[in-house]
Amino acid sequence: MAKINFGGVVENVVTRSEFSLKKAREILKNETIAVVGYGVQGPAQALNLRDNGFNVIVGQRKPSKSWDKAVADKWIPDKTLFEVEEAVQKGTIIAYLLSDAGQIASWKTVKKNLTFGKALYFSHGFGITFSRETGIVPSKDIDVILIAPKGSGRTVRKLFLEGKGINASYAVYQDATKKAKERCLAMGIGVGAGYLFETTFKNEVYSDLTGERGVLMGAIAGIMEAQYDLFRKKGHSPSEAFNETVEELTQSLIPLISEKGMDWMYANCSTTAQRGALDWKGKFRKAVEPVFEKLYKSVASGHEAKIVIKANSKSDYRKKLEKELAEIHNCEMWRTGAKVRELRP
Repeated sequence: MAKINFGGVVENVVTRSEFSLKKAREILKNETIAVVGYGVQGPAQALNLRDNGFNVIVGQRKPSKSWDKAVADKWIPDKTLFEVEEAVQKGTIIAYLLSDAGQIASWKTVKKNLTFGKALYFSHGFGITFSRETGIVPSKDIDVILIAPKGSGRTVRKLFLEGKGINASYAVYQDATKKAKERCLAMGIGVGAGYLFETTFKNEVYSDLTGERGVLMGAIAGIMEAQYDLFRKKGHSPSEAFNETVEELTQSLIPLISEKGMDWMYANCSTTAQRGALDWKGKFRKAVEPVFEKLYKSVASGHEAKIVIKANSKSDYRKKLEKELAEIHNCEMWRTGAKVRELRP
């Protein structure tokens, strides 16, 4: 484990150079990793583990679209693909990668098959942190660990296939075997993490829920809509409004930020852009700080968890979600975006 200085704060970080794939394979050589759920994170992590040489099986409800997807990915029924309960029975490390609502619904079935010495693995701290709402309380005789990749399952798989890796956090909630940490880190390397940084289940879910509702998804979508609508009201064309709001950000500026940081992006823009950005950055920060405070409080209080559980447990949730996503897809801004993407050389 390396101690890395992040802007003056020293953190414990695990990299592939010190915790090799060979070491991870050795630690988990007698384990059967049962990936339960084949929706968002499940396929990426299961496939990465399989490609990295670990003993992996998949547990998924049958019949379902996810079962069919697993078969298409060459998981073999009754050999490496099973119904959830049988997979949990066979596995020694249970990668519980169902949706949060799915974890709640399947918990009784999973819990009764978590026998002494097994490890329950999460990629999200939701179920454990909000146990009062979820009912997910593991027995004391199993390990409870977490590897949370900082990206969608699609990105986890894409970067793995490119020979790269996505950063991930790790946490040990319960260490019954005295081997929980090494099992946890081995799983992180196995799923293809670029580097692993230490957290807790609570900190993971607080930052994750805030980030998703904030900068990563909710805030950026809202800001884009506000700017696009302003341009259109002021007489700008859809093409101009979209390019100045989305296309330039995603195709030009975000890659520069990713490469060397915000200052590097500023340095590669015109002096007019630099001056304006620096002058207005503080105004935007001041405007949104109260919103973030309110958001974090809502997350920490468990209010957001209750909203999620209530919404996701309804039988018509998928239908309503599809309607909400269709409204975004069919709005002028994103219809313009589809046309802009078609025109890219």
